[in-house]
Amino acid sequence: MKLNRRLVMILLASTAILSGHAFAQQRVFFGIATGGTGGTYYPLGGMLAQLISNKATVDGKKITATAEASGASVGNAKLLGTKDIESSFVAADILDAAYNGKAQFANAPLKNLRALGALYPETVQLITRADSGINSVKDLKGKSISSGAPGSGQYQLVTDLLKVYGMARTDVKEDSSSFTQAVDKIKDGNLHATLITGGVPVAAVTDFAQSHALKIIPLSGPEVATLLKEQPYYTQVQLPANSYKGQTAAVSTLAVMAIWATHDGVPENVAYEVTKALYENTAIMGQVHVQGKNITLNTATSVASVPLHPGALRYYKEKGIAK
Repeated sequence: MKLNRRLVMILLASTAILSGHAFAQQRVFFGIATGGTGGTYYPLGGMLAQLISNKATVDGKKITATAEASGASVGNAKLLGTKDIESSFVAADILDAAYNGKAQFANAPLKNLRALGALYPETVQLITRADSGINSVKDLKGKSISSGAPGSGQYQLVTDLLKVYGMARTDVKEDSSSFTQAVDKIKDGNLHATLITGGVPVAAVTDFAQSHALKIIPLSGPEVATLLKEQPYYTQVQLPANSYKGQTAAVSTLAVMAIWATHDGVPENVAYEVTKALYENTAIMGQVHVQGKNITLNTATSVASVPLHPGALRYYKEKGIAK
């Protein structure tokens, strides 16, 4: 991603030179790292970038936002830690771990992380074929499972789920495919299950259900209750019936809030304007994905333990939802 961004900036700089620098003088560039193309981050990030580009200005300059496909939560947090992008979507538990130096970020806290606002709840979906014989997490022993692309939030969740069911990662055959790749492997019989965390419906799961009988494994009971005590950013939810073709009954599972994060190097006035652009135009987000309708000002400040960026905080103070 760093190489791609550098190439884009070189091309933009060249364009600015050829046009007498007018282009550069009239625009501020703002990147948004999202996730894989088969998830929910990607379409919502694209709409958010379009929204900012259409609505936001700072000091008389248009803010031109771009959404970039990425490796999801863990990778996105690291991009912010190195300031290689201006903002990204990160699950609340991963953002908390990154800021406080826990789990995958042990001994390497990213204290420059800041939050712009909470977005929507992401639902955990443990997916398999209906004929797989897998009915519980404990049935995964000896089976193959994808924990998502390297740098995704699913990696830590797989560890935590296996632990509360009395297993370790060595008890499963692990795969690190993206959502779309994992679903394709399950279709072909080359993978037993995949863990997907995203706003329902997830495009990759919808695609799977169109051609194969789908089973979503429940995540509930005493083992999951133990996990919830250790992972306070998760909550027990019901995946509604008919979220996907053939899924006729509700499924008990988990959810975690998606957070729009940034870093302390983003100027306060830029953070203020992009935050304002989103939360004063939330209806537009629902046009690209149903989860966009769950982005509201009422929950915007629910951003785990990470401090709000001063620009975002200024906006929330103006709206009377922060002190």
